[in-house]
Amino acid sequence: MKAALIGLPQSGKSTLFTSVTGLAVDPYAPPEPRTGVVHVPDPRLAYLTELYNPKKITEATIEFVDVPGCSLDDSNGQDSWRRLLPVVRQADLLVIVVRAFENASVPTYKNRIDAQADFLAMWEEMIFADLDTVTTRIERLEKALKKPTKTHDLEKKEHALLVKCREALESGSPLSETLSNEDDRKQLSSFGFLTETPVLCVVNVSDDQAGDEIVYDLPHVEACVSLSASIEAEIAMLDEGDRAEFLQDLGLGSPARDRLIRECYQACGLISFLTMGVDEVRAWPINSGSTAVQASGKIHTDIAQGFIRAETVAFDDLVASKDMKGAKAAGKVRKEGKNYIVADGDILNILSSA
Repeated sequence: MKAALIGLPQSGKSTLFTSVTGLAVDPYAPPEPRTGVVHVPDPRLAYLTELYNPKKITEATIEFVDVPGCSLDDSNGQDSWRRLLPVVRQADLLVIVVRAFENASVPTYKNRIDAQADFLAMWEEMIFADLDTVTTRIERLEKALKKPTKTHDLEKKEHALLVKCREALESGSPLSETLSNEDDRKQLSSFGFLTETPVLCVVNVSDDQAGDEIVYDLPHVEACVSLSASIEAEIAMLDEGDRAEFLQDLGLGSPARDRLIRECYQACGLISFLTMGVDEVRAWPINSGSTAVQASGKIHTDIAQGFIRAETVAFDDLVASKDMKGAKAAGKVRKEGKNYIVADGDILNILSSA
């Protein structure tokens, strides 16, 4: 999955990118999108690794994209935002970073520090971007519908759906609430509408608030996470051995980046099923609500085609039983069919004719 970090200038977005990915920012580099891949923290893998001492450990990953901040207060900034839209539209999740920290050496946007107003400014730009795309497409369809073509019926259906989308956007409603069924979403999937994409908000607070839970009542967000990007960036640059002491001095139990990464994972509707053995212990990302046969397809399409059944045990049941032998003795290992809905943390052993 891909998460795009977007925000206004001086929000601390690039500092957050550093804290999440561990990649330092070059202050002299041109303002271009940067990418970094991170592992999704999953302590369950550590337990399975202790059991099997595998040759390989594979964690779920997220690709973060740091999209340059653009001022929405002038035409140059608005033009820059439009040029970056194709990058933003490719994301599976939009992470809007807003400023709530005081720092006299960092200029403010519009001479204010107002996290809620900054979020709403970004949200309005997303609405406008989608509305512009919808309006342009409607105009082209209306011209095309004046002439008889082989695709007339399909274009007529698309036109009606886009008119519905335009009405929703003009009223300020996101397309995630408008495109309510799978057929409609598939029909318009190529547009990459921003307001159809899940949104998570990061409130970048002052260093002295790093351990506080500050949550704003923001519309249309999957989650709201507060953290100090500057503190998290410092943590990311420390050696593993020095991090625990630094966190303790700050009164923090663990880096907020770990919580943010997990929140991003969940905001996209993802869960992990696990596989284990001496060759590999692995977390496999799947959509919440996936069936056992769909999960097996993540391993290999041939396995899904030859699916027979899945031997399944919940991770907590495995821990309670110490190991797989104990879980079987306790009757915790189940045989599930292809329509079984996989739960987060399920350990699967797929039996297949492939």
